[in-house]
Amino acid sequence: MGAAVLEADEQTGAAVGARDKDARDREFSEYMQARQPSLLRTAYLLTGDQHTAEDLVQTALAKLYLSWDKVQRHEAVDGYVRRILVNEHNSLWRRAWKKRETTASELPDRPADPDAPSATHDAELWAFVQTLPRKQRAAIVLRYYEELSEAETAEILGVSVGTVKSQTSRALSAMRARVGEIAHLSPQEER
Repeated sequence: MGAAVLEADEQTGAAVGARDKDARDREFSEYMQARQPSLLRTAYLLTGDQHTAEDLVQTALAKLYLSWDKVQRHEAVDGYVRRILVNEHNSLWRRAWKKRETTASELPDRPADPDAPSATHDAELWAFVQTLPRKQRAAIVLRYYEELSEAETAEILGVSVGTVKSQTSRALSAMRARVGEIAHLSPQEER
């Protein structure tokens, strides 16, 4: 009789565990569906490449899933995932093979269309952001594209608020200098 009770307890425990796992998976799936577009936008702003951004989000969500039970406050999940995105993006660029790899949306041997309209202001601004060093770019993306506070940005990047301020200031100064250089070029010098 004792073995039958033990076996019944194990089956009940397994059923409860399966229900908990189903609820957990459903909860994670709902979070993922609701937040994936926003996370993809953040990843794209960090990487500048759609395919790399998709890979980055996939990696971040996989890491989040593995630690979903450990997340104490579900209202803080967005910051946690953004931190994963930034850390994963930074670790991608530490790998030697990634430094040699470049992506392009068009083949480089294709001639430019001389009658094509000029880039919009947003595209020009984004081109400047893409030239920034990794840390400055992350600070700009989180502060101005994601509209986070300095404290939230500092928490995600794992740095002090002062570091966020200095990285943002340097990035904005570099972007202003670049805009100034372009403004001083004559139309003939641009070509």
